[in-house]
Amino acid sequence: MIASLRAPLRHWTTVLPVLAVVLLGLTWGRSLPPPLVGVVAYFLAGAVLAAVHHAEVIAHRVGEPFGSLVLAVAVTVIEVALIVTLMVDGGEKSAALARDTVFAAVMITCNGIVGLSLLVGSLRRRVAVFNAEGTGAALATVATLAGLSLVLPTFTTTTPGPRFSTPQLVFAALAALVLYGLFVATQTVRHRDYFLPVTSSGEVIDTEEHADPPTARAALISLALLALALIAVVGLAKAVSPTIESGVAAAGLPSSVVGIVIALLVLLPETIAAVRAAHRDRVQTSLNLGLGSAMASIGLTIPAVALATVWLPGPLLLGLGASHMVLLALTVIVGTLTVVPGRATPLQGGVHLTLLAAYIVLAVSP
Repeated sequence: MIASLRAPLRHWTTVLPVLAVVLLGLTWGRSLPPPLVGVVAYFLAGAVLAAVHHAEVIAHRVGEPFGSLVLAVAVTVIEVALIVTLMVDGGEKSAALARDTVFAAVMITCNGIVGLSLLVGSLRRRVAVFNAEGTGAALATVATLAGLSLVLPTFTTTTPGPRFSTPQLVFAALAALVLYGLFVATQTVRHRDYFLPVTSSGEVIDTEEHADPPTARAALISLALLALALIAVVGLAKAVSPTIESGVAAAGLPSSVVGIVIALLVLLPETIAAVRAAHRDRVQTSLNLGLGSAMASIGLTIPAVALATVWLPGPLLLGLGASHMVLLALTVIVGTLTVVPGRATPLQGGVHLTLLAAYIVLAVSP
């Protein structure tokens, strides 16, 4: 019995997050030589896989859509802390960091995660099936939050540049919190059935039948290890960012590419979890992860940076440029047309992935 209890503690998904956090503490704030960068990258990849494992354990215990919500909020909270820390350390040169990071997260989640999930789900089952009511509500909330926080500042006239005045920023922050709170209440309480997985035959799945759910103790251990793994993912991504920055500079690429690479690393746990869910014919779970992450990124980041402006020395630039607004508009339009039928073919997945590719190409070659 004692051996059976000790065995999970020796599992790599238990040991690796702890070692990754220890490595993070040893390397934080230091310049890393190339061999150590390779070690950090190894533990970063391991922490990503461990985070996915523990997120799935929690999701199995609490069920959908709570499992997707736990992973999305956990990643976003740590990501927000990283953004605010970088903005405090970066001074005026980091004025657009929040905007660039949030927009990268929106494009990666709404086109990358959603596109991959639809492609995997439809290739495996011919047609990817999901609940149009729940997914449509999520997309509408993401579109509203993105429009209020990232598009509107470009057209306001009270202050020069693509930024809000103080009253406008307060309104945007409060609106983001209220809308995100309303969505979470809708997703988890009043209309939870709108966000449950639907099989290709149209059957709503409220419980997983393939295995007994883990115990409460096991779920709590996984929750703690998930937090450690996500801290390691974000922190180690920051640790390798100087190497990424030097590589980007050596290649003559714009500095915004660094933000995209870091965002891709930070969102890896959600991406892997979403693709695995789609492979199991749980496309709704994948969409909950993708759109929920986009919503959490805006709904938590904007209020956090609005509060941070109290002590930040420079301006806070939030408004997008013309090309990015076009990509955001296309994402919303294509997303709407994808969601309305409640069914998708590989074509819809390919269209979303093409929009993500266009965003990356324009970031590399503006």
